[in-house]
Amino acid sequence: MSIALRKRFLAGELLLGTMLTVPSGTVAEILADAGFDWLFVDAEHGPFEAAELERVLQTVSRRVPCLVRVPACEEVPIKRALDLGAAGIIVPQVNTAEQAHRVVQYSRYPPHGARGVGIARAHGYGLEFQPYVASANEQTLVIVQAENIRAVENIEAIAAVPRVDGVLIGPYDLSASMGLMGQIDHPDVVAAIQRVTDVCRRSGLHLGIFGVTPASIRPYYEKGYTLLVSGVDTIVLGQGMRAVLAEMKQ
Repeated sequence: MSIALRKRFLAGELLLGTMLTVPSGTVAEILADAGFDWLFVDAEHGPFEAAELERVLQTVSRRVPCLVRVPACEEVPIKRALDLGAAGIIVPQVNTAEQAHRVVQYSRYPPHGARGVGIARAHGYGLEFQPYVASANEQTLVIVQAENIRAVENIEAIAAVPRVDGVLIGPYDLSASMGLMGQIDHPDVVAAIQRVTDVCRRSGLHLGIFGVTPASIRPYYEKGYTLLVSGVDTIVLGQGMRAVLAEMKQ
């Protein structure tokens, strides 16, 4: 686990990441070597089983911090991702303060939460148990996603939950929840994102966002967003190979 990532995030540093959806240590290593500040490991939509997630983290987590997007706001996937050595978690579809509170409980050890205690890779397979437990609450980055209109409506209460470190906006799911699938530039979607932005700024929470292309996230960088993720491994591979084939045909 990297203490530097949470410290850098809370200090407001710009952190550039990309998304890993293929459960492959080889792909993870290629992305890590590219020089990103962090990797977004998508265990929500990506086909990651526990052993595959462990393999990816074993391959790259000591070289580049990995934030794992867990499948749901549930105890077992949150606990498992952290026990396997993720630098932190991204939790999807956090739409209420009660859900945000559960995220904190599942991801922090007592007295700041109720994270289950076990022995796994993060604990040095038991050999570093005490040092890990003593520092985990300080080191673990906890990000909730605002990606539903309900989250926008409840954002003041969500932002007030102690020990939530930041909010990452999911513009595509948000647009879908508003009946505007994929229309992330629609005025209503833009207004919803701006509401989250304004509330989080007032609450002192740093913000992140995903965009398929760097151009799509540039406006949010200009608004002060610091946890930025762009590019998806499968899309980049597909587009790159299409470009190669097109050039070969010429």
